[in-house]
Amino acid sequence: MTLRPRPVALTQSSRRRVAAPSARRRMTVVVAVLVLAALGLLARAFDLQVVRKQFYQEQGEARFLREMPIAVSRGTIFDRNGEPLAVSTPVVSIWANPPEVLENEERIPELARALGVDAAELKERLAQRSDREFVYLRRQMPPEAAQAVLDLGIPGVNGQREYKRYYPSGEVTAHVLGFTNIDDHGQEGLELAFDDWLAGKPGAKRVIRDRMGHVVEDVELVREPKPGKSLTLSIDRRIQFLAYNELKSALEQFEAESGSMVILDAKSGEVLAMVNLPTYNPNAVRGSSAAQRRNRAMTDVLEPGSTVKPILMTAALASGRFTPTSPLIDTGGGHWFFQGHDIHDTHNWGVLTPTGVITKSSNVGAAHIAMQLDTALMYDTYRAFGFGNSTNSGFPGEASGYLKVGRDWRPLEKAIMGYGYGLNVTPLQLANAYATLADGGVMHSPTFVKDAINEPRAIVTPEIAAQVVKMMETVTAPGGTATAAQVANYIVAGKTGTAHKASAGGYAKNNYTAAFAGMVPATDPRLVGVVIIDDPKKRSYYGGMVSGPVFAKVMEGALRLLDVPPDNIGRWYAGGPLQGQGGLVGAKPKDDVSIDDEPIEDPNP
Repeated sequence: MTLRPRPVALTQSSRRRVAAPSARRRMTVVVAVLVLAALGLLARAFDLQVVRKQFYQEQGEARFLREMPIAVSRGTIFDRNGEPLAVSTPVVSIWANPPEVLENEERIPELARALGVDAAELKERLAQRSDREFVYLRRQMPPEAAQAVLDLGIPGVNGQREYKRYYPSGEVTAHVLGFTNIDDHGQEGLELAFDDWLAGKPGAKRVIRDRMGHVVEDVELVREPKPGKSLTLSIDRRIQFLAYNELKSALEQFEAESGSMVILDAKSGEVLAMVNLPTYNPNAVRGSSAAQRRNRAMTDVLEPGSTVKPILMTAALASGRFTPTSPLIDTGGGHWFFQGHDIHDTHNWGVLTPTGVITKSSNVGAAHIAMQLDTALMYDTYRAFGFGNSTNSGFPGEASGYLKVGRDWRPLEKAIMGYGYGLNVTPLQLANAYATLADGGVMHSPTFVKDAINEPRAIVTPEIAAQVVKMMETVTAPGGTATAAQVANYIVAGKTGTAHKASAGGYAKNNYTAAFAGMVPATDPRLVGVVIIDDPKKRSYYGGMVSGPVFAKVMEGALRLLDVPPDNIGRWYAGGPLQGQGGLVGAKPKDDVSIDDEPIEDPNP
């Protein structure tokens, strides 16, 4: 018989003693779990607030804190009298966050209407840039129009303040000033030359923006904005308008291709006016061509023709072998066959004094003088007057012209250089050479900035400069080649030039450059002007008849505006070509009328 243990009956107190340790164990586990959870939270908090604080702060700021540029106004450009020539006006550019705008796709047609663009094109543009947070929708809108777009309240559409350049004088000053691009950086002209001075330095600030992109708080200034500095030019807006109107009228009258006029202050070298045609509107550059935007007075070169003869005469007087009245030069019946080349004049001027060579613009006489000069002296004189060198005006793209080294001149080249072929100059270079004679043989570098420091350089003696100026007075006197360049009550000294234009394989037979360069009042020159008219096709092509009147009309107005005292009261002209300096000695034409120097048929040696 197997014995089994008898079950023991547990009393209530016994059951409580058994359950108590079990409850404590569960409580211990719960507390342990809570402690571990608390430690985990503390560790996480420590990680977030201490270990990885910088990372999460940057992430948060990246979503709400932005660095925004502070636009600055470009410096104003003034003329010498304080008239604004280029100003910056505030505008607003509309930009968008493509993903936000696309979330509200149904409002894109409304946005497109406000911007004045096609809705489908706008949607496609946003879709193509959906991976970006910034895209311009329209640049440089007027503030009122931009605000109308922003007032629509379309999520992701924002505005940014900018500045746009405006040129009150439009096409009249276009070639001097140039223009800026859409980001307000200078692209051509003085806007480019002085870009660092005018542009200033944009600032920056940190701001907090809400999810709609609106600025709710300025946090800090990162970089102080520095507005651009103003610039006062030597240009006189009034004289600029005079030159523009008269040049335009001449181009229409003679049906010419293009033209340029440069006016310098003879005492300082300051550029008072510089005009080119054709021109363009700098307020709407997009519709212009490169040819219209070219500043021809600075970048285009031409053979100066007879306008170089006063420079040749300067070398002749400096040599000691010539004076204004001697030696006499026989022009050989108006033709000189030199090394198989026919150098000729418009008429048989017979025997001329050196002054007469200037008065009648004798190519034969000029060639004879050139061949009697030392080549080094002639080359050095041309070079000293700036031919073949930049004028150092600081204008972008200025051409240096061309002057062959003197030791390489062949005899025929030397002869034709005496009357302005075989070398190239810009209108500004020619004006600066004449300004040197006007200021007693002292050269100034042309400048576009009023009261700029300009170190003068003596080129020739004051005596020689005065003699050459006196010789040039006869050109506008009765019997000279430019009576049309006379200015009432003022004595004008100048020189005409009519040159065949170079073409492929030589020179064009029926295409000319008509030029006049001069100074006024001749007894104490204040203004120097050069007028170049390219390829006149109607009525005349001579410099005295085409360009001379432009000079006269512009200078008449400029002298009045500048209140320059007359030096020829009561007379149309003080003295004729036969007085003082001497002119014709031998044969002369039947009628002592104003004529101009006819270009040679083939100036190519």
